[in-house]
Amino acid sequence: MRNKLADVLIAKGIVDTKVLDAIRTVPRHLFMDSSFEGHAYQDKAFPIAADQTISQPYTVAFQTGLLEVEPGHKVLEIGTGSGYQTAILMQLKAKVYTIERQLELFKKTNLFFKKMGYRPKKVIFGDGYKGLPEVAPFDSIIVTAGAPEVPKALLSQLKIGGRLVIPVGIDDQIMTLFIRKSEKEFEKKELGSFRFVPLLEDKN
Repeated sequence: MRNKLADVLIAKGIVDTKVLDAIRTVPRHLFMDSSFEGHAYQDKAFPIAADQTISQPYTVAFQTGLLEVEPGHKVLEIGTGSGYQTAILMQLKAKVYTIERQLELFKKTNLFFKKMGYRPKKVIFGDGYKGLPEVAPFDSIIVTAGAPEVPKALLSQLKIGGRLVIPVGIDDQIMTLFIRKSEKEFEKKELGSFRFVPLLEDKN
């Protein structure tokens, strides 16, 4: 079923063989509520706890490909969610730091990682808008929720040459890639319309 899902993604334009191999390897059904297990290898998003979703596999593959992850890269993920995207990044041998704002999901996914033997570098309960300055800079940062604007803190935490992939917008989002060219210069690419749950900021 994972191979069939990878074939669907290839037909939709995903060409990164390392990402496709990760999709073929990571058992998506284990990251979902048991009531949805039978649909786990459809190219669809599904509800998880705390009114969040597990992203559509095409979206996971598309975002991951934009990161250009190499083994040993230090990657910051904003929005741990079910942990599926985290697992895909770890399958690519990235050192993953992941932040989740929903306490219910943070607890559930953290336990799940330990049970399954997944070992992110760190799973943090906190505000993704702030990033993780104490561990920066990062080779890449991925945001898995729709941001009304690009958090400046995330841009500042990229290495020179680092890549930020973030969906930007209110209702529909534009998938946006920022590549850090120098201390003050960023290249920006807009790469199509997607729909995500909103990225929430801690206003306190």
